[in-house]
Amino acid sequence: MIAANAGVLVARVIYAKKGERKRFLILDAGMNDLVRPALYDAHHDIVPVEEAKPDAPRERYDVVGPICETSDIFAADRDLPRLKDGDLVAILSAGAYGAVMSSAYNVRPLAPEILVKGAEWPWYGPEWT
Repeated sequence: MIAANAGVLVARVIYAKKGERKRFLILDAGMNDLVRPALYDAHHDIVPVEEAKPDAPRERYDVVGPICETSDIFAADRDLPRLKDGDLVAILSAGAYGAVMSSAYNVRPLAPEILVKGAEWPWYGPEWT
């Protein structure tokens, strides 16, 4: 629980798509970066990095990755503030599952990890206490 909540996966909306029956947020992160939702439908909260105003319009989205696999999905029918191409989202509670379960599937590069200590970042190495 401590490790999971200590990490987030930050992704950019590369395309907000309105289909005939659904709206999709296609992210630049995929199931290779956080495989839990694809493997066993694990729930991760998803929030905009820039906090929405309380009265901001909301939409129901399927939040998906760009890998073109039916299992490349982070969330189905998720109610979120209206988002557009270029917006950043944070997929929460990814700390125990993101990097350690990630892969270079479909020739995708691994997501970079950035450690933060207070206002300092990036923070690497054995100085971390």
